Amino acid sequence: MHLSQPYLLFLGDAPDHLAAKTARGIHQWRPDICVGQLRLPGCETTLGLPDLTVEEAAARGAATLVVGVANRGGVIADHWRAVFKDALANGLDIAAGLHQKLNDIPELVETAEEYGRMLFDVRHPTETFPVAHGVPRPGKRILAVGTDCSVGKMYAMLAMERTMKARGLKADFRATGQTGILIAGEGVSVDAVVADFISGATEVLCPANDDDHYDLVEGQGSLFHASYAGVSLGLLHGAQPDYLVLCHEPGRAHMRGLPGFALPDLDACMDLNLRCARLVNPEARFVGACFNTSALDDDAARRVMHEASERLGLPVVDPVRSGVEPLVDRVLGDA
Repeated sequence: MHLSQPYLLFLGDAPDHLAAKTARGIHQWRPDICVGQLRLPGCETTLGLPDLTVEEAAARGAATLVVGVANRGGVIADHWRAVFKDALANGLDIAAGLHQKLNDIPELVETAEEYGRMLFDVRHPTETFPVAHGVPRPGKRILAVGTDCSVGKMYAMLAMERTMKARGLKADFRATGQTGILIAGEGVSVDAVVADFISGATEVLCPANDDDHYDLVEGQGSLFHASYAGVSLGLLHGAQPDYLVLCHEPGRAHMRGLPGFALPDLDACMDLNLRCARLVNPEARFVGACFNTSALDDDAARRVMHEASERLGLPVVDPVRSGVEPLVDRVLGDA
């Protein structure tokens, strides 16, 4: 799935900042591909970008209208459709990561066909993927794994990509979820791939490359999550990672969506991920951990990360508070 850039970010009538988190993530990590925002009456958030009509965005070179807002149920509101049709008529493609598909709305499909434009439902892959082969391939791959869902795996890999590129290294973020795909402009939403082909899709996503090239593979779920462990395992085998980064939120009371399940011990989580990763790469190793300490004050965050670093014998960082330089140093030291 390859999206044309730059983007016009559609905020619709988002009631708050959280509702527009997809657009916010795109703007944070790829500000250079965002020409403006489109807000409807009632929108209560902004990215600080120019407010543009579809026509104005097209004149500025926008190639894709990205639906950067989510509502309850992930549906495409009826009053959004006129804007989407206007975008198609003005030469823009449309991309969305909602549960409801753009391609399931006949009037949008008809309009896209009339003007020769594309509708991208990034949550729903359309490619046919092979079964994984597990054969070693050149290039270096770094995979984020987690104690739970939604602990910062995408953020960690994007931060490492940015840091590595700033050092002049060959590095590319490989998106495996809908928001990551919209940020990167391409990728595979692996949680929507048929189970037998998750590892194969991941091999396609990060194929053989130069020996000094690094793929930063966005992780999903957790091997310890009763709902999503299958996707996590498929990524471990398909990515064939050389390096792993553990992602964790200190103080989280239970697994996301599963009140009866506690988060795993860090050592146990690392051990199981290593054992699974080493099925396809016996040299796989952890280079450190990324903690989401947003719920802690500065002193508590420093204490928690220092204690974990001492215990694990690896650097522990918060990508927001402290950056990921120590993890990149570790990768390059082990390369």
